[in-house]
Order: sequence, then structure tokens, then C-alpha cells
Amino acid sequence: MAVGNINELPESILLELFTHVPARQLLLRCRLVCSLWRDLIDLVTLWKRKCLREGFITEDWDQPVADWKIFYFLRSLHRNLLHNPCAEEGFEFWSLDVNGGDEWKVEDLSRDQRKEFPNDQVKKYFVTSYYTCLKSQVVDLKAEGYWEELMDTTRPDIEVKDWFAARPDCGSKYQLCVQLLSSAHAPLGTFQPDPVMIQQKSDARWREVSHTFSNYPPGVRYIWFQHGGVDTHYWAGWYGPRVTNSSITIGPPLP
Repeated sequence: MAVGNINELPESILLELFTHVPARQLLLRCRLVCSLWRDLIDLVTLWKRKCLREGFITEDWDQPVADWKIFYFLRSLHRNLLHNPCAEEGFEFWSLDVNGGDEWKVEDLSRDQRKEFPNDQVKKYFVTSYYTCLKSQVVDLKAEGYWEELMDTTRPDIEVKDWFAARPDCGSKYQLCVQLLSSAHAPLGTFQPDPVMIQQKSDARWREVSHTFSNYPPGVRYIWFQHGGVDTHYWAGWYGPRVTNSSITIGPPLP
């Protein structure tokens, strides 16, 4: 028998239809149509189905989730918020705050270095010189899709990672500072570990530094990331620490 009104369809079919509708349209448009649609769109079942359909969870997922709707949005937004982290576009998106010595430079990972680096997609790095070199990037969370209510009520974990290495023939100093900033750019959280001093004739292996911001105050609107360093022998050229594959991610990672 023909259906005269879409709401005459079984709820299971309506739920299946909603799994194919973009999430923002569900909330901004569909949820306002009627009380039936509102109640269906608010069901945990719908958002679990959407997570499964998008590959955000697996069939055997058994981890607790406080709010499946929020979980879906955090998963859909999850990516590296730093642009050009591996120097593929030169210094695009980066602010060269301090550019001492022979200044920042981009170099290619050698074949041997590629074998050693844990990510085979990384092919380049930024390298510092004999006076301090620092570069930074500011992440605008709203521009990246993280609206104010999501950040203030959920306050999802913010994970920061960076990779650095010295040259085997020269000592160097590596430094990193990351700040969570308010709309007025006032710091609401800071990660600034002690500078890493690497001695001459070190193993020159790549090292990862990471930090997770949790339970930070509401009002975070920007994230400021700055790293760099200097060689400690003041040799002309580019003998300071090398950096690449930096990242800022928010919320739970993909399975």
C-alpha cells in the first residue's frame, strides 16, 4: 500500500534514512520538522549507526561512550590541525618568528633517514641554524569546525606531537611551546617542556615529544604551536635540530 506521509513509515526505516543524511543537516534542519523526527534524531541508536557507517567504530566496539552524538562529531572532525607539518609546501602556513644564523631551511630525508623514520609518508623536514630559529602556527578552532559550545561543554582532549632529531656531528638544542588561547589570545593552558640538549656525536635518532591537554578551562578558541632550536657549536650552515611531522589533534582517534 502506498504511503501518503513519510511519517507513516516504520521508525526503523526512518532511522535508516537518517543515517544517510549529513549530521549537520539532521540537527539544523531535520530535527526541527516535527517531534517524531526530533525524538528519532536524538536516539543513541542513530548516532551509533552513523559512527559504524562512517567507519568511526567497528562492529565489535566495546568502549564506553558518554554521548554518541558528540562522539560522532569529534570523530568526523578528527585530523591534524597543523597545516604543512612536513615541509612539503616549504614554509607555507608557518610564521618564522625567529630566523637567526643562516635561517630556516627545508631539506629532504635521505634514503637511510626514511628507513629510520616511523612514518614512511614523511619525506622532508625543517632544519635550524647556528642562531636560534623558531617558527609557529596558530590554529583557529572555529574555522576548523570546532564550534564554541562543543569546546566549552565537552572539552575534548587535545593531543600535541612533534618529532625532532640532531645531526650526528653537531650538538643542538630543541625547544617546543604549545598554548591554548582564549578569544582574546590569553593563555588558558601551556605545555613547555625543558629544552632538549643533544650532545655532539649523538645517535641522531628521531625522537617524539607528545602531550595531551585534558580538563582545561572553557573558552579555548585558538591553539598556538611553536618549535625550533639552535646548534650549540655555532657552525655556519644548518647543523641545528631538524623538526617534522608535527600534529595537533582533538578528540578520540580512529580505531
